[in-house]
Amino acid sequence: MIKINDGCINCDMCEPECPTEAIAMGDDIYEINQDKCVECEGYYDTPNCYAVCPVEAVDIL
Repeated sequence: MIKINDGCINCDMCEPECPTEAIAMGDDIYEINQDKCVECEGYYDTPNCYAVCPVEAVDIL
């Protein structure tokens, strides 16, 4: 499971990188729709949102 934590600065880096469009703006920070998220399996070697986040606000649980 991947989650965006409170360290998110809304930089807009993760949303366009998600191949399944699982990331969207929530009330305060970006959120990941767990029903859509495939952790980039079949697309990238590692979750792309994690790779592009400049402030380490993506947690891989």
